[in-house]
Amino acid sequence: MVNYSSVCTSQQGYPINLVGKTGQAVQISIHNPSQYICANCEQILPDWKQQQFLWVVVVLQQSKYPLVEMTAEIEGEKERLREKFMRFGCDVAFNLRDRGYITDLIDPRTGYPLLSHPGPVPHDDTAVAKALLDYPVIKNKCCVLVHPEWGTAVYPSVLLSAAPPEMISLVTKAIAPLHGWMEIGV
Repeated sequence: MVNYSSVCTSQQGYPINLVGKTGQAVQISIHNPSQYICANCEQILPDWKQQQFLWVVVVLQQSKYPLVEMTAEIEGEKERLREKFMRFGCDVAFNLRDRGYITDLIDPRTGYPLLSHPGPVPHDDTAVAKALLDYPVIKNKCCVLVHPEWGTAVYPSVLLSAAPPEMISLVTKAIAPLHGWMEIGV
């Protein structure tokens, strides 16, 4: 059973601001789990039953286009951003796992973990980003996050880890340049 009594406060921490080679921004923040994750952790990640603590890493990638409509161009952009996250997320997850911390990334398309056995309940990256960042959401055919600077040109994704926030931040900052993301505002 996961004990979340001391970690169910959704405070943003360790903000990491990056920019890609094309000038598109990436924002990464580390949070205590949302109430949804607290209530459904064993349904989302059944392999994680013995974890005492869990951190949520929200990765927001700026899109070239607002992600409200469903066109071939926008769907291609979503796929590009998903692939970028999956490559980055796998590198972060395996690095943290190599250090002994259970870590997984959620496939933004399916809502299921990539490295753990999926449970009966999918994860909702947009809902979790809304809960943790307090950003509004537009309900369309799918829910679309509204970023305060980028509007609906934002692609949310999530990693989950038992690693301490300082370790997650260290690994994230070390791996980001390997994916063409450079830290800004340092």
